[in-house]
Amino acid sequence: MRPLRCCRRRGAIVGTVTLCLAAGWALQTPGGVSLTVPQPNINATVAQNILLSVEYFCRGIATVEWKHVSSWGTTKIVEWKSGNYINVSTVYKDRVNTFENGSIQLLNVGMRDAGYYFVTVTEEYGTNSYGTIVLNVYEIIYEDLHFVAVLFAFLAAVSAILICFMWLCNKSLHLFRKRTHKLTASTTEEIELETIEC
Repeated sequence: MRPLRCCRRRGAIVGTVTLCLAAGWALQTPGGVSLTVPQPNINATVAQNILLSVEYFCRGIATVEWKHVSSWGTTKIVEWKSGNYINVSTVYKDRVNTFENGSIQLLNVGMRDAGYYFVTVTEEYGTNSYGTIVLNVYEIIYEDLHFVAVLFAFLAAVSAILICFMWLCNKSLHLFRKRTHKLTASTTEEIELETIEC
C-alpha cells in the first residue's frame, strides 16, 4: 500500500510543478498571438454580404492584415493596428468593414471575390499568427430559373399564336371550299338548264 501512495504523491507534485513552470513561462514570454478561424470555408451567392470571421488574442498591440489570393492575382484588402489606424485598399474602399476581433465583412460580393483570404496577426514583439478562409461565390440560381421561365412563356405564347393562325386558315379554307362547291353546283345546274333549253 505504501508504494501506491508514494506514486500518487509524486504524480501530484510533478503535475503541480509542471503547471507552475508552464504558467511562469507564459507570464515571462513578452508576446504571443493566438488566432482562431471558426469557419474556414464559406459559400456565398453573388451580391451577398459575408463575414470573414476570426478571433485573435495577444498581450500587446496587434496589427491585422488581410489579403485576397485568386486566379486574378493577390490583392491586399486592409491592414490596421488595434486602436490606431485602418488602411483600406482602394479596390475595397467602400466594400469592407473591420472589427476589433480581426474579422472583416465584405459587402456585395461578386464572382471575382471567390478565392483564398489570408489573415496575418502580428504582435508588436514580432510574433505572427496566420489564418486562411476559402470563399466560394456562386451565381444566383433563381436568375437562371427566371430566364428559363421567361423563355418557356415566350415559346408558349408563340405556339398559341401559331395554333390560332392555323385554326383560322383551316376555317377559311373550309368556307372557301363550301362556296366553291356551291358555285360549281349552281354553275352546273345553269349549264344543264341551258343545254336542255337548246
